[in-house]
Amino acid sequence: MEPETITMFLMDGEPTKRIKCTVDNIWNGVVYKIPRTMLGDCKEDTCTWEIARHLKQSGIYFLLGKDADTEQGTIYIGQAICRKNGEGLLGRILEHYRNEKERYFGDWTEVICLTTRENTLGATDISYLESEFTKSARNANRYKVWNGNDPNPGNVIEEKIGGLSHYIKYAKKIVGVLGHSIFASVTEEVEESAKQKENNPTFEFKGSWKARGRRTDEGFAVLAGSEINPKLAKSASGAVVKARKIYADIIDEQYRLTVDALLSSPSAAAGFVGGCSLSGNLSWATKDGKTPRDF
Repeated sequence: MEPETITMFLMDGEPTKRIKCTVDNIWNGVVYKIPRTMLGDCKEDTCTWEIARHLKQSGIYFLLGKDADTEQGTIYIGQAICRKNGEGLLGRILEHYRNEKERYFGDWTEVICLTTRENTLGATDISYLESEFTKSARNANRYKVWNGNDPNPGNVIEEKIGGLSHYIKYAKKIVGVLGHSIFASVTEEVEESAKQKENNPTFEFKGSWKARGRRTDEGFAVLAGSEINPKLAKSASGAVVKARKIYADIIDEQYRLTVDALLSSPSAAAGFVGGCSLSGNLSWATKDGKTPRDF
């Protein structure tokens, strides 16, 4: 992987407020991260920044928050086309802001907007982008996706797909830099050297359940196909109970994981599998007997 530079402009001087992101020379996109409480500061009559013009354009937006019960990240992915009245992204987002009937109305606390510097995304383009981002978010299974149906990708000519794939590639990187691992699979396959593979082996669960796991950059992943205890012991921590709720949709009738599940540590992963409080260094081992502590 080659190093890359992403420019982040703190519009209000604080990382918790509005942020503009660009990639010079190699990407024509522009991304804004905006707290829900600051949407009113992005209107043309109240804002002197370029954001006011960009948010009147066509683009894609992500409404981001957390589920109140499980604290799992939530996302709604939508599109906005520039309308005859001159409204685009901001106008559509404000409709969500006012619509209390939406199931996710109380969940989202910020929005990420994707557009281009010169409003070059057409109606077919944004339909394709909305479809690809939604599909990718569902496949990654990191966030609870509020979209009811998979969006129609439209009829994009093959000559345009390459350019839109380039747009998606950098948009995903920027969203990750902004703190949201929405689109990356838990154990994303990357090319590893022999030394890296040696230092990051696959562990097997030493209890009654056939489970496998690996360390990742974000914690410890219990791998797809692993068995977990159908029952939760009284000693199960609140974190274990919460993790079981978060990953309920990927546990099949035989209590096997259909996709990888990310936990914060080997101990958290052991508790998730065993259904009780367990030590990660006592519960996971490689085929030659090494534990996570050895790495």
